Parts: sequence; C-alpha cells; structure tokens
Amino acid sequence: RIGTDTTAKRDVLQIAASLESHSEHPLARAIVEAAKKEQIELRHVTGFESITGGGVSGKIDEKSVLIGKKKFVTESKVTISEGLKNEARRLQEKAQTTVWLGVDGEAVGILGVVDPIKETTRQAIRQLHHMHLKVIMCTGDNYRTAEAVARELGIDEFSAEVMPNEKIDIVKKLKSEGAIVAMAGDGINDAPALAAADVGIAMGKGTDVAIESAGITLVTGDLLGIVKAMHVSRAVMRNIRQNLFFAFIYNALGVPIAAGALYPFFGLLLSPMIAGAAMSFSSVSVIANALRLRSFKL
Repeated sequence: RIGTDTTAKRDVLQIAASLESHSEHPLARAIVEAAKKEQIELRHVTGFESITGGGVSGKIDEKSVLIGKKKFVTESKVTISEGLKNEARRLQEKAQTTVWLGVDGEAVGILGVVDPIKETTRQAIRQLHHMHLKVIMCTGDNYRTAEAVARELGIDEFSAEVMPNEKIDIVKKLKSEGAIVAMAGDGINDAPALAAADVGIAMGKGTDVAIESAGITLVTGDLLGIVKAMHVSRAVMRNIRQNLFFAFIYNALGVPIAAGALYPFFGLLLSPMIAGAAMSFSSVSVIANALRLRSFKL
C-alpha cells in the first residue's frame, strides 16, 4: 500500500523502485517487484549510496532522493507531514513495514510492505516451543509492526528497530548467559549476527552475503526447515551415542576375553580368527546403525 500527500501514488512507486533497484535488501526487492507488476519504467539513478540499517539515497533528475526508515529520513532533515505520520501508524497496526520516501527534503510518500505470514511459520514456532526452545525475534522494523507480528505468531520475546551491530550484541549476550544460539536471517544486515551465532541459518532466497555467513541454508526459505534440521541433528546425536555405547560394550567385554581373562575360570579362549570376525562384526553393526539415518522421516 502507498500513502502520499501530494505526489501521485504511481510516481511514488516509480521513484522508490528506481532507487531500490540498486539495493539487495529484501524490502527493496519487494518494492521493485511491485513496480514491475504495474509495468512502471524505472528511472536513471546517480550517486547511489546505501546506509547500513537506515536506507538508501541517490539522485533522480538532479533531485535528492532517499528512502528508508523514519529515523533515517528524519535524521536527513526531511520534513514529514502529520497526514503521513497518521497513515504510517495505520499501516504499522496492520503489521506492515513502513518505508519512507523523501525528495528534496520533503517526505512525499510512504510505502507499506507486508510479507504474508505463512501457515508453516506458525507451525514452526509452535513446534519449536514444543521442543522447549525459546524464540526471539530481532528486527529493524518499527515497534508497532514487530509487536503485531510477535503477538500473531506467539513469539516469546522481540526487539524492534534493531541496528545490524545490535543484532550481534544480542547474540553475544545470549551466548554469555550460557545459551546455544541459532540465528536465522536473510538480509545483508544479518550476516555479522549469523557469523557470530553458534549456528547461522540463512534463507535460500536471501542475499549472497547472508548465505555465505551461515552454516545452514534453507533452500526453500521455509522456517519449518529449522524444525526439520533440529530433528535431524537430534537423531544424529542419538545415533552417535548409540554407536559409542555399542563400541564401549564390545571392547569392555571382548578385549578381556580375547586377552584370556576367562581362561583360568572356564578355560575359554578366543581364536584369532573368531576375534577378527567379531571385530569386523562390531564395525559393521556401527555402520549399519548409522545407515538407519537414511530412512529418517521428517
């Protein structure tokens, strides 16, 4: 949705998409895609600059244009009308991310970007809770939008209007408290936090930087993949413990017998051939147990 004071909505989308076409941010992609659907021709941009955690700026037809968060826009001395502020509140209460557009020092429009919450996302949050895992949402989005999303998904805790460097601080704080932290993200701003987490999880449709910083990539971008990864990892650890148990029991019983520990009492000795066969069987049993993971159902 687009809110505007004086500039036509189509012009607002054209200017915003022209500038955002040079950015890799997921919101930028959404805005550009919206312009393509409307068959809007993008305009030439010069002097493009990206401000981490804030927005982007550049020039179109010799006019200074910037687009991004409200804080970024206001800090750039852009005047915002009360009408646009009221429209922003309405969009935020509907869990829409608000992106502000300023031209030559005046806010001319606001774009509400909404990413529909998938049913699989709700399922993922519920299942993570059932696994006794705490879910925290860290977003650069405004407080109202973050609160609406967290409430709808039943997320335990959320932090809004978080800068990229603050995401790293949150990860480090959790780790210092003894928590094992898995961080999921898709944007270039998430890359440092993904690298700092114990397990970095990138969405398959995310930026290349985020994918390279993560240890796991969810190809479909579905959060249920996190639940599946947890099930697989727990099954692997369970299998490892079983194999260690089998190996320990075998060696605890087999080695003393092969060394003749039972000979004084029962006259029992293992021939080298039988001992070798038993050793091979123990290796095969461990491998066979590990191969069971191939039939693991997600």
